[in-house]
Amino acid sequence: MTLDRELVGRSYPPSPVYEVGRAKIAEFAAAIGADDPVHRDAVAARAAGHPDVIAPPTFAIVVTLEAATAVLTDPDVSLDYSRVVHGEQRFTHHRPIRAGDRLVATTTIEAVRSVAGNDLLTTRVDLATEDGEPVCSATSMLVARGAA
Repeated sequence: MTLDRELVGRSYPPSPVYEVGRAKIAEFAAAIGADDPVHRDAVAARAAGHPDVIAPPTFAIVVTLEAATAVLTDPDVSLDYSRVVHGEQRFTHHRPIRAGDRLVATTTIEAVRSVAGNDLLTTRVDLATEDGEPVCSATSMLVARGAA
């Protein structure tokens, strides 16, 4: 089934607040092998000019992945998730994510197109503090493979 191009521009309600904790940052850093002390040691982070420990850049996926599920559960999108592969992911950081941040995610459908019988869906999830300070934008493209 071809995705409806009228979906482009659709935004979803903001997510609940996600409070970034030092332990979660340290766990994520360990999981991806990021050994910079700014991810675990507040003294090292402050010495590097940060107010607290900072997350590795890809930590944003922890918050944005959950927010992006709003698209997948939208009945108007009607994406056959059993045929989906992750085509692309990128992050644009306005500043590092740091311990103590209280983040809200807002998801928007940026593009819908068909290529060689496959549907391509691009979403953007904007992360901001609950006070509205932009922190990061995560853009991902999903490919729904056409029927064989």
